Amino acid sequence: MLRSRGQAGAVAKRRADFRPLALVSLVFLAASTLALKAEDEIIKSHGYSYFGNLSYPEDYPHFSYVNPDAPKGGEISIAVAGTFDSMNPYTRKGRAAALSTVGYESLLGSVLAGSGALPADVDGEYYGLLAHKLEYPKDKAWVIFHMRPEAKFSDGSPVTAHDIAFSHNLLLDQGLKSYADAVRKRIPKVEVIDDHTIKFYFAEGISRRSLIDQVGFVPAWSKNWYEQTGARLDESRLEISPGSGPYVVESVDVNRRVTYKRNPDYWGKDLPINRGRHNFDRIRLEYFADATAAFEAFKAGEVTYRSESDPKRWATSYDFPARDSGFVTLEEIPDGTPPANTGIIFNLTREVLKDARVRDAVALGFNFEWTNASLLYGLQSQQHSFSTGTKFEAKGVAEGAELAFLQGLSAQVAPEMLSGAARVPHSSKPERLNDRRNLRAAMKLLDAAGWAVGEDGKRRNAAGDLLTLNFLFNSSDTPTNKALAENFVSNLQLMGIDAQFEAVDPSQYTSRERDKDYDLVLDGYPALFGVGTGLQQRFGSEAAEFSLFNPAALASPVVDEIIEKALLSESQAEEDMMLRALDRALRHAFFLIPTGYVADHWVAYWDQYGRPETIPPFALGALDFWWYDAEKAEKLKEQGALR
Repeated sequence: MLRSRGQAGAVAKRRADFRPLALVSLVFLAASTLALKAEDEIIKSHGYSYFGNLSYPEDYPHFSYVNPDAPKGGEISIAVAGTFDSMNPYTRKGRAAALSTVGYESLLGSVLAGSGALPADVDGEYYGLLAHKLEYPKDKAWVIFHMRPEAKFSDGSPVTAHDIAFSHNLLLDQGLKSYADAVRKRIPKVEVIDDHTIKFYFAEGISRRSLIDQVGFVPAWSKNWYEQTGARLDESRLEISPGSGPYVVESVDVNRRVTYKRNPDYWGKDLPINRGRHNFDRIRLEYFADATAAFEAFKAGEVTYRSESDPKRWATSYDFPARDSGFVTLEEIPDGTPPANTGIIFNLTREVLKDARVRDAVALGFNFEWTNASLLYGLQSQQHSFSTGTKFEAKGVAEGAELAFLQGLSAQVAPEMLSGAARVPHSSKPERLNDRRNLRAAMKLLDAAGWAVGEDGKRRNAAGDLLTLNFLFNSSDTPTNKALAENFVSNLQLMGIDAQFEAVDPSQYTSRERDKDYDLVLDGYPALFGVGTGLQQRFGSEAAEFSLFNPAALASPVVDEIIEKALLSESQAEEDMMLRALDRALRHAFFLIPTGYVADHWVAYWDQYGRPETIPPFALGALDFWWYDAEKAEKLKEQGALR
């Protein structure tokens, strides 16, 4: 990558003697010219990272973790629990089919849905796909992308800068409100310079963090198709616009099956960014009513690959005949990413849950140790952080640069954040579900919060209103998660809370979660793993009430200010410190009861696939860079294991 040099050093200190005015003027003019040139220096590159570091050179042959000679062919099939009624993944209504973004690409690469980061061996680095080059000034006031003229949509029409500009504006007009509001403030103008050159301008006086990658990852949609059909981005529909990606939709059977096939005429199949990837001829999704039915389909060979998330099932249910005969392979593959922050989410828009004492009391009703031992076979670990196990995890008491940073915030920082240790989950006794010590502490907190126990054992406030909490649950979720939630609710009821467990079908669940129609829900947040404007959609106040990425509706002035300052960080060390401060603040805000995580990928598959010997840290990549082994598949068929 060509990097700009720093501004020339300051002009040497002038001697104290008199000098001709003309010479002084020349010195001043020279210094000004040098400064102007430094400001005008343009960085030109085949990829982008905020601090300018790229691991892969311009002439890289392929990503280091792929098998560049991986064979093409075969099929991988996956079970999905639930329903779908749309193939448009961007609709605000209905429920889109899984992997329905698979056909779309962007200027700075693409991620095959469900496969993880790209590239998967580095963090925060992006390489050109629809664009072969980009250029921007040091202050990142704008960016120009130079697109590949050979890029084509699956219908054969060219992908142009006009399509990128159209897609950008379509997201603003018909996309998610939280996204559109944030982008409009930061990206005031887009200019199509010619058919294959596009320029984005960024607002003054704001952080330029994530703006280049923001526009670089806008999906490329066909302007011509949308104009001819009159389709809208926010509508539920089965017909989709042509994409430029490696896969196209082959067939759709609503609520039963979706098949994606590899496009034999894919324009980008020989690019370095794609070598060793997109190896399956077909990706087939089979839909089932619930997780149990989906697992039975895998045992029968109706589906051939499975990523397991249920510890109980992993510990007890993989002793079926095909596994015992060696037809099915089980692997535990290390996962290099920090775990997502999954758990029981508080809806902070609910008046009763705005009281931290109530949230603390409710949290004490969750017994992780008993749940892990009794339901999860001891296979999960407790989360202590929004970036567990990374350098961004806040530990102990804030000190040094982090403490000084927190003390310098204009928002009011709670004293315990400055002098106390970072919040960690409570501990419970594993011998019984209802840890009496914790339940007594919880009931004292509820008493102090004004929720007294009546003669009927129910808690009411001074106005006589019941302390009622609704736990919304997706009926297609695993039986283990259902048992976890039901046992938690039973402990809340022991406290005198009128807690209701409500399991609803996937369609209703999706609708109600979008509307934040719940008090408690099993959901999560991505792990903190870097600074970007996405933090504002997940944790920021501005879009809290309607952002789909902020199920708790967290709105904290302290969190807002930390994010804003982190976006302006000028070095990796400063960014790391601010992320630790953000982790500390999020944990103090306490809007999630962590339910645990598994440190590895658990995968099971019928023994007809190959994969690289070393899996990169940031993606499992089964749909991305694994491949079909025809010889192994033939052996399974000869033995009657698969049809």
